[in-house]
Amino acid sequence: MPLRNPSSFLKANAIVGMALLALIVLGHDGKRILQLAGLALPLFALLAWPVRRPRPHRFRMAAAWLWAMAFAVDGVARAYLLDTYGSAPDSTLVLTSIANTNAREGAEYLTMHWRSMAVWSVVLLLAGCLFGYAVRHGAREGTRPRPRSTAAALCVVLTLSAVAYAGKSWRRLHPAVFWSQWGSAVVALRAGWADQEAERAQLMRNARRTQPAVARPGPSTVVLVLTDSINRDNLSLYGYGRDTTPRLSAQKSRLGDGMLVLRNAWSVDASTLPALRSIFGFGAPPQAEPEQHLLALARAAGYKVWWMSNHDDIGIEQQHARLADVVELVNRTPGRAGASLDGELLDCIQEALDDPTERKLIVVHLMGAHPHYRLRFPPDANPFDDAVDSVETELVREGRAAWVRQYRHEYDAALLYHDFVVSETLQLTRRAGRNPSEHRAWMYLSDHGQEVGHVGDRAGHSPRTASGYRIPAVLWRNDWKSVPGGAIAQRPFRSDWAGWTLADLLDLRWQGMSPERNVLGPDYRWTDPVLPFEVTSFIDR
Repeated sequence: MPLRNPSSFLKANAIVGMALLALIVLGHDGKRILQLAGLALPLFALLAWPVRRPRPHRFRMAAAWLWAMAFAVDGVARAYLLDTYGSAPDSTLVLTSIANTNAREGAEYLTMHWRSMAVWSVVLLLAGCLFGYAVRHGAREGTRPRPRSTAAALCVVLTLSAVAYAGKSWRRLHPAVFWSQWGSAVVALRAGWADQEAERAQLMRNARRTQPAVARPGPSTVVLVLTDSINRDNLSLYGYGRDTTPRLSAQKSRLGDGMLVLRNAWSVDASTLPALRSIFGFGAPPQAEPEQHLLALARAAGYKVWWMSNHDDIGIEQQHARLADVVELVNRTPGRAGASLDGELLDCIQEALDDPTERKLIVVHLMGAHPHYRLRFPPDANPFDDAVDSVETELVREGRAAWVRQYRHEYDAALLYHDFVVSETLQLTRRAGRNPSEHRAWMYLSDHGQEVGHVGDRAGHSPRTASGYRIPAVLWRNDWKSVPGGAIAQRPFRSDWAGWTLADLLDLRWQGMSPERNVLGPDYRWTDPVLPFEVTSFIDR
């Protein structure tokens, strides 16, 4: 069968081949590059098959362009996730984030990350234009005979394609297959969160089986303040150049060693759902279901448990909140981009503290400084906006872009308001109880950190830098067995072991405890967590 203009056809195949290979390399590495290349080979067979009539040619153009763009979208999507989060699309981080996101939060995300997404969109647009040009020049019947080498190459392509598609491990990587299964995984994850009553019942049975008990008699009130996206490097309590925690710093001056500020606190997860799972599940591996849940143990030991939150989040609610006796959700706007301020929880905390129950555990889940930062403080309450201070000067010296510096101003303003809310929870806890000698304890920590121009021109969650994991952790109790000194304050602390420390504040005892993971205990034994980047030391010098 003769070909028309074979040089144009070969040029088109070369353009498509080089462009596809570049896009595949962007999103894959190692042997997966070879696997994706093999899966893309039928495209070249399609372009090599000569057609005569215009209608089949147009159909071939559309099919070839869609085929090429499937691999382009796959490569660009993976490259964006690797560049921004260091994660694959089927990682726990990405799957839980997508499953836990709605349209409103998605729109808010776009307004914050539009710059990096615009760059990758341009790459995708250029690829679409390039493929559009190339597929117009597929093989056409003409007056020139087809070279034998073309027929031989077509046979080789078809053979290699058959080999690639015969292997299940290769076939599942095809963009059409992978992203279809990915969507099903997101839907299944949401469905699993929709009703976890059976799992919660099992956790309660597990807790009762260990026979937990409270080791001290009398009333006990413990408040756990969990917050979102707080990097301790931005807290003046930890030495930051802006006065972002004037109230907590004042409390520290007043209480001295009675308020324990853990100077070297780290999260082991860079997003909320895995972090909370680690905290309440005592650091259970991500692949395994937690055998014990802190809230279940507290209830089984006789504590009445409150969960009050400024998050409207089905995953958190079903996995953790519904294990409590009382659940109060003040945020009625779906998604973590809701604009409800954390201060709205203060009245709820006071009501729980006034409850006559003898033993109380009150979990307070704040939005903290979760992006968008400008939603986390009242209007016109940003004293750092356009501030020319040491922090701004340092950011300019490091070459941070204006938009990153603006996010830093908003982030620090969110922390200033956050300081007010957190310090109020401590004040309320200190004043609680009918008798001043009643046991009262308070613990504050963040689920993970946040990158706001610390190591580069970006803002938001950061799984690949220390900024995503450096968190605050502060404790107070009115009856320390011995006042914690500087040695304990300097101990490295990891949030997935926080459950053991909170159990100490609750005076809980049960079969299977691990006292060596309680940062307050004499038997504390630190083990470095595995993080996706190199940490020279977990203790600041």
